[in-house]
Amino acid sequence: MADLGWHQHRNALERLASSYASIPEGQQVRLSKRTTNLFRTRAATTVPGLDVGGLDGVIEVVPDGPDGPVAEVQGMCTYESLVDATLPHGLVPYVVPQLRTITLGGAVTGLGIESTSFRLGLPHESVLEMDVFTGGGQVITTRPGDALFDAFPNSYGSLGYATRLRIRLAPVPPFVDLHHVKFDDAELLAKTIGEIAATGEFDGQRVDGLDGVSFGPGEHVLTVAQWTDEPGPTSDYAGQDVFYRSLQARDRDRLTTYDYLWRWDTDWFWCSGAFGAQNPRIRRLWPRRLRRSDVYMRLLHLDRRFGIADRLDRRAGRPQRERVVQDVEVPIERLAQFLTWFEEEVGMRPVWLCPLVSTGTTDGARWPSYPLEPGRLYVNIGFWGTVHVGPDAPEAPRNRAIEAKVHELGGHKSLYSEAFYDRETFDSLYDTTNLAAVKRQFDPDDRLTDLYDKAVRSR
Repeated sequence: MADLGWHQHRNALERLASSYASIPEGQQVRLSKRTTNLFRTRAATTVPGLDVGGLDGVIEVVPDGPDGPVAEVQGMCTYESLVDATLPHGLVPYVVPQLRTITLGGAVTGLGIESTSFRLGLPHESVLEMDVFTGGGQVITTRPGDALFDAFPNSYGSLGYATRLRIRLAPVPPFVDLHHVKFDDAELLAKTIGEIAATGEFDGQRVDGLDGVSFGPGEHVLTVAQWTDEPGPTSDYAGQDVFYRSLQARDRDRLTTYDYLWRWDTDWFWCSGAFGAQNPRIRRLWPRRLRRSDVYMRLLHLDRRFGIADRLDRRAGRPQRERVVQDVEVPIERLAQFLTWFEEEVGMRPVWLCPLVSTGTTDGARWPSYPLEPGRLYVNIGFWGTVHVGPDAPEAPRNRAIEAKVHELGGHKSLYSEAFYDRETFDSLYDTTNLAAVKRQFDPDDRLTDLYDKAVRSR
């Protein structure tokens, strides 16, 4: 992908400003986006959205600037487009979230994570500078240490929308060696994660990427990744084989760096199975180019719109489903405890495991809107699916129990999916007092929806 260029970026900002000006004063404003990776419903509205159609590209890649390798990227640019622009230079973002259509702005305002997060933190922690289109209709340039910048991660558009980000890039070779390490004990799994995070090594070898899957009690797999220049045969999990199944079937593997970055996207981790895409007969007929997370997301929206799964359940006499789609962070020392509780109380499997260490703000403090303790090792646990719970499903009993347990264990929950906290608990967890103060400064007429309304009241 060729660099977009600054002239086109300025034109796109003019279109954005014009669309803002066309919305009557006093009305709330929102993005006009065709795709999303959110699992929260959005309230129906007839209000026209902000025109961000021209803000989805890479402005330029600078392989050897004064700040080291960097990219100037528009806020609605997907990581797929960014990687296409940086990888020919042998560079990638510090953290590349798992799904192709996650945007740069989305990963910063909403949080992102991947297998490099145990050593490189979260996507916003490699942002050097950012332009934010605020509720007041201005583009504000902000940097780490500024009130707007520091409150932005986990604000989900309640403070504005990133239109440009300058991000650090890291060099990568063409291939990735994988070692799938099996564990039958969750305590030993947690101990090993801690040792790798502390030393950067496993079995005497450097570790560049680290994540894993818990398939159930006594069956956990930790995938240790090492970048390498050494050529050799590579696996293809964008074809007929399914990546997550390989973790159980093999001990060693090798992928191209490109395929490693998108290893989870082809089958939406394992959720493509809900659409039959892992059935060998269907998979052979399903075009390779359509085996992608955004395609499955569109199918999911169709299911929600027409209630297909619910109708089939009623016809078969099955209990009503509760949708349980969450990513949570728990401290490493509580990982085994959470997995045991989750198996007993929820019973969903498999679940994704991704260690992370936040670097914190420029003065070493917690990011106010998502206050992970800097330097402390957490494990992100991701689980996405449905559980048959019966007539109580609309009350979300499993989701509420998960929120309470994560809180009890000193963890935090991402807000890309539905949340059920009462206002007092939510305010304490996400420091909405600070959010409100920053919002008053940059959105004095309250034209952007506040975070609690977005995350909880939108249901």
